[in-house]
Amino acid sequence: MNTKVKYQTFISTFIKWLLWGGIIGVIIGSTTALLLNTNDFLGKIREHNFWLIYLLPLGGIIIGYIYMNFGKNYAHNTLNDSAKGNNLVIEGVHGKAKVLRRMGPIVYLGTFITVLFGGSTGREGAAIQMGGSVAQTVNQYFKINILDTKILLMSGISAGFGAAFGTPITGAIFGMEMTALGKMKYEAFVPCLIASFVGHYITESVWGVKHETFIIQNVPTASAVTFLKVIFLAIIFSLLSILYCQLRHGIQKLSEKYLNKNHILRALIGGIIIVLLTLIIGAQDYNGRGLDMLEEAFKEEVPPFAFLAKLVFTAITLGFGFVGGEAIPLFFMGATLGNTLYNFVDFPMSFLAAIGMVATFCGGANAPIAAFLLGVEMFGGKGIEYFFVACLTSYIFSGHHGLWPSQTVYEPKSRLYNITNGESISNIEIKKKR
Repeated sequence: MNTKVKYQTFISTFIKWLLWGGIIGVIIGSTTALLLNTNDFLGKIREHNFWLIYLLPLGGIIIGYIYMNFGKNYAHNTLNDSAKGNNLVIEGVHGKAKVLRRMGPIVYLGTFITVLFGGSTGREGAAIQMGGSVAQTVNQYFKINILDTKILLMSGISAGFGAAFGTPITGAIFGMEMTALGKMKYEAFVPCLIASFVGHYITESVWGVKHETFIIQNVPTASAVTFLKVIFLAIIFSLLSILYCQLRHGIQKLSEKYLNKNHILRALIGGIIIVLLTLIIGAQDYNGRGLDMLEEAFKEEVPPFAFLAKLVFTAITLGFGFVGGEAIPLFFMGATLGNTLYNFVDFPMSFLAAIGMVATFCGGANAPIAAFLLGVEMFGGKGIEYFFVACLTSYIFSGHHGLWPSQTVYEPKSRLYNITNGESISNIEIKKKR
C-alpha cells in the first residue's frame, strides 16, 4: 500500500469515527437527559408518597414480564438476554453475544418502575445499556463489520457513562477499560472520546441537565504516614466492594436456582423483601439512589451503618431482578463508610467520603484509570495523588471479583493470583468453588 493510499485510508477512517461517535453521542446525550430528568421526577414523587413502596412487588411483576417476553432473542444458537444488563453489552464487545436494539427502551422502562416504587438502584446501568442499544442500531443501519461493531459498542458505553455523570474524560476511558481487566482497547479511543464528549455536551448544554456536585473541603498534608493511611483505607473500601459484589451475585444465583429463573416470581419476592426492610427502618433513606444522604456524607455525620443498609438494599433489589445502575449505590456505600471512619481516622470528613466513593467504585468496576479520572473530574483535581494511590490499591486488593461477571481477565492483577489469561470473572468464581 503506497503512502497516498495509507493517508486516504487514515482520513476516511478518522472521518468515519467522528461521524459514528458523534451520532451515538447526540442520541445518547438526549436519551440520558431523559433518563436523569425522569428519574429525578419519579424519585421526588416517591419521596412525597410513601405508600408507593407497597407497589414495588407489582412493579417487579411488570419488569419480570417485560424481560421474559420481550427481552430475549436467540441467534446462532446463542441466547441474548437483556436481563444480563451490562454483562450483555460486555459480551457484545467480546463477540460472544448480540446486544438487542430494544434493550435500551426496556431497561429505561424497568429503571423508571424501579425508581418510582422504591427499589435501590442507580442510573448509569441504564445509560450504558441504552448506549449499547443505540450503537447496535447504528451498526445494523450502516452494516458495519464485526471489528468496528465492537468499537462502536465501546463508544456507546463511553457516551452513556460520560453523559450520566458529567465526566466526559472518564467516560471516554471507561468505555475502553470496562470490558476487560489488564487490557485497554486503544483502537476505540477516537470514537469513545467523541461519543463521550458529545454526549456530555448534549446532556448539559442542550438539555440543561445539572449533575450533582461533591466538594472536598480540605486535603491532608502529603507525607509518608498520610499515604500509608490512604492505602489502608483503600484496602477497606476494596473489601466493601467485594462484599457487595459477592452478596449481589449470590442472591441472583440463589434466586434463579430456586425459582427456576422465573423473572416475574424473583422480582415479586424481591419487592416484598424491600417493602419489609423499608417498614422496619421506617424511612426511605436507602430506597432509590439515596443522593441526599450521599451529599450529607461530605458535610455531616450520617448513621454509622448506612453503608451496610445500602449494600443490603441494593444487593436485594438487583439480585432479585430489578434494574438500574450500581455506580451510585457504590458511591453511597463508599462515601458513608468514609464518613463513619471519620471518628477513627484523622482526615477531613469530605476527603474520607471522596476517597471511599471513588475507591469502592474502582474495586467493583475493575477500572482503575477511569476511577482515578472520575475522582479528578468530580473533585476538580484536589487530592489527585491520593486518588491515584487509592484506586490502584483498591484495584489490586479487590481481586478478581466485580460488578460484571462477563469481564475478561487478560492479565491477572498480580502474579500472586493463579489466574489463566482470557478467563471471565464468572468462570474464575466457578473454578474457585470446585
